[in-house]
Amino acid sequence: MTYVTGLADVGPDDVAVSGGKAVGLGGLIQAGLPVPPGFVLTTAAYADFVTENHLATAVHDVAALPRQASPQDYEDASEQIRTLFRSGSMPAGIATELTAAYGLLGSEDAAVAVRSSATAEDLASASFAGQQETYLNVRGAEALAEAVIRCWASLWTARAMAYRAREGVGPDEVRLAVVIQLMVEAEAAGVMFTANPANGRRDQTVISAAWGLGESVVSGTVTTDDVVVDAGTGTVVSRQTADKDVMTVYAENGTREQPVAADRRREPVLDDSAAAELAGYGQRITEHFGTPQDVEWARTADGFFILQSRPITALPDPAADTPDTWPLPYPKGLYFRASIVEQLPDPLSPLFADMVDGSVARSLQALLAEALGKNVIRDGDVGLPTINGYAYYYYRTSGMWRMMGKAPAAVGALARGKAHMGVAGWRGFSHPRYERVIKDWSAKPPAQLTGGELLAGVQALLDAGTVYYTAVQSIIPLAATSELSFRAFYDKFVRRDGDPAAQTFLLGYDSEPIRAEKSLYDLAGWARSDPGLTAALLERPTAVLAECQRTGSAPEGVDGVLWQEWRIAFQEHLALYGHAVYNLDFASPVAADDPSALLETVKFYLRGQGTDPHERQRLSTERREELTRQMAERLGPRRRTAFLRLLRWAQETAPIREDALADVGLAWPLLRRMLLELGTRLVGSGVIASADDVFWLRFQELRSAVEFGLAEAATGAGVAISGAVRPVRAAAVEERRMLWRGQAKAAAPQMLPESRWMERAFASMMPAGSQHQHGDVIKGAGASAGRVTAPARVLAGPQDFGQMEPGDVLVARITTPAWTSLFAMASAVVTDVGGPLSHSSIVAREYGIPAVLGTGVATQRLATGQQITVDGDAGTVTPERPAGNGSAPPASPVPHRWRLWGSS
Repeated sequence: MTYVTGLADVGPDDVAVSGGKAVGLGGLIQAGLPVPPGFVLTTAAYADFVTENHLATAVHDVAALPRQASPQDYEDASEQIRTLFRSGSMPAGIATELTAAYGLLGSEDAAVAVRSSATAEDLASASFAGQQETYLNVRGAEALAEAVIRCWASLWTARAMAYRAREGVGPDEVRLAVVIQLMVEAEAAGVMFTANPANGRRDQTVISAAWGLGESVVSGTVTTDDVVVDAGTGTVVSRQTADKDVMTVYAENGTREQPVAADRRREPVLDDSAAAELAGYGQRITEHFGTPQDVEWARTADGFFILQSRPITALPDPAADTPDTWPLPYPKGLYFRASIVEQLPDPLSPLFADMVDGSVARSLQALLAEALGKNVIRDGDVGLPTINGYAYYYYRTSGMWRMMGKAPAAVGALARGKAHMGVAGWRGFSHPRYERVIKDWSAKPPAQLTGGELLAGVQALLDAGTVYYTAVQSIIPLAATSELSFRAFYDKFVRRDGDPAAQTFLLGYDSEPIRAEKSLYDLAGWARSDPGLTAALLERPTAVLAECQRTGSAPEGVDGVLWQEWRIAFQEHLALYGHAVYNLDFASPVAADDPSALLETVKFYLRGQGTDPHERQRLSTERREELTRQMAERLGPRRRTAFLRLLRWAQETAPIREDALADVGLAWPLLRRMLLELGTRLVGSGVIASADDVFWLRFQELRSAVEFGLAEAATGAGVAISGAVRPVRAAAVEERRMLWRGQAKAAAPQMLPESRWMERAFASMMPAGSQHQHGDVIKGAGASAGRVTAPARVLAGPQDFGQMEPGDVLVARITTPAWTSLFAMASAVVTDVGGPLSHSSIVAREYGIPAVLGTGVATQRLATGQQITVDGDAGTVTPERPAGNGSAPPASPVPHRWRLWGSS
């Protein structure tokens, strides 16, 4: 039997025989890249060694550990299996072929590297790097045979076994081939990533370099030089040259460490020319494999050698540099991130930014003109421009002074319901009008509308939503005033030592977020009545369930009729509550588009976790009514009358605030369907690559495409652009997405320009605290009482909801009504933006969990898994291990886990 294959003869389909590493090397050789000569001892040799030494049953029995196995269990199992391998002997047929192939590499004691090549290794879906062993500078046939056996045994290291268990790779699914390569006399070595693992940019190559062999990098005994190279031009973009005090060199057998000569410690390992040459090899490797690569390299007197290449796993989407300056588009004005931007926590997509600025300006001007008079507000006085992608309310200085002079009259007008404001205006005009606009545009399916009609519908729905939100903004201060007034009276004239907080009297009322939560709980109860449906919902991945929900097809093994009954019930929930927005930017899906977060909550309740919201609300109501009775009985007539009047005002107004906010996105499911219909047509016309790229067009680009007939539905798409090999706006869309990801990492100032007088004048009105907090304790507004110590769970948005674990502290920039389903799992809530009267505080109090809001810095300074103490009474968050002082440390171009190269 043939156990040996030359590396040059290993093809892309030989993973099962030669392992991932050998396949990668074979590809490099076939692409004409400089690779040290060598061969691979195939998995057949491993299998025959196991068979002839009667190891198979024993290995399987020891390796089949239960899911709850501890690290020590893996260590014990590994030691048993490796002892079995070390006691085995090399079969004669394998030894003969191994010795013969070794002899072809040079002299009888040629120095070689013996490296694992596992069948589950170096795949695009998972990185198994570092799980098995490498043996360097092996000399002689006898030492080679011993190194091969040790390499086979390293398939069963504790870390390799545990890693495979986490990745779902069973003990019977892996085999090990072994690569034997001639050692090169490396004067320097390192790793190269043909895309930047720190920011995901595919146009940057990152090189990590050290003197000597690469083992000094693997062992962590040296800090490497890090060089970032522009992949297109070969220009060095940045360079960090380390103090390299040790290096790894050859010993008589194996390797050893020795000090680096003093004059070379701070000398760059690679100059710009060498870095550009190596980056050029990286581009060739990427082009050959078709995906960014993690490459090991060595440099000798003869030039560079490529020792290994594997796909980079978990590479982030490319992002531009994070902005650090905030230029003002209109110098004579003031900018605030408040009010509507509480629901715009992230940078805006280009299309939404273009459309919402004009929509908000029109809505605000109409409102203020009716409240203040037609001549007070002029064109250009107000708007919602973006700075580094973030939305800011803009007020021209002269217009602000005119508005402030009329402020008392305006407040009175709005309080009387002028301009259809206030609770009465919302209930009698704003909400019904919003529903009518949606109903009118829902009458004809988007697929039947012309491109011009779709664009007009999008604008009309967005304008209706903006006008509606402006009306909601008049309810928020009324709700706040009612609660503050009741609290002030209660604390001063009613409350005694031992009495509950004023908020207790406002609990137990229905609102749209609470009704949505009860609906999900009831759905879980309905599903629990059928064991088959319960099992399907709990055992199937949420993504699969969401897709089945969309298509109507039942998951495998589930009765079709039963699934349709469930699906109809769930669709009814989405029809009632699926419009709640996580982010007002219409580029962000709502639950009606992707119900994954809601399905996770159903699973949570199905597992018997959480509390019954009906019972929780009943108990809150009983306690509230009993406390109200007790307080009223002990008060005199005048105080009792004032107490009950203020209490009724607060109790009537606060739930309406939540109802009004929950319906802000009422038009969003239809609005998104219309935009995605336009996007689908533009894909057919060759304008963009995918339907959701439409959100990354500028409004003028979209309007021009519609006017040129590129978004008509006559044949399912618009007129194709002749000769377009790539969608004409593809490059622009990619660049804008990359810019957005960089902007999303920034901490947008609450007010601009940043100045002391702005801070003094307006800081107390902002929904977030200072972003310049110092010290270990993070301060915010205590919005719901209690004290909890638990691990933090930092969530950027709905795409992260599946990461939430019961008992975690929910940490987010801000929460909207759409986040309510997570409150059932959370032990506490911490936000960057918000206050004692915000949505987060109201819902947290209903759930009885502590909340600290408006910290300004929580998402920057806390990390998922970090143990923190949330004190809702003191308004503080105390990390067990401080994560930083308010600014993240500079990121290395090469994350630490990717630095552990060359050990497999």
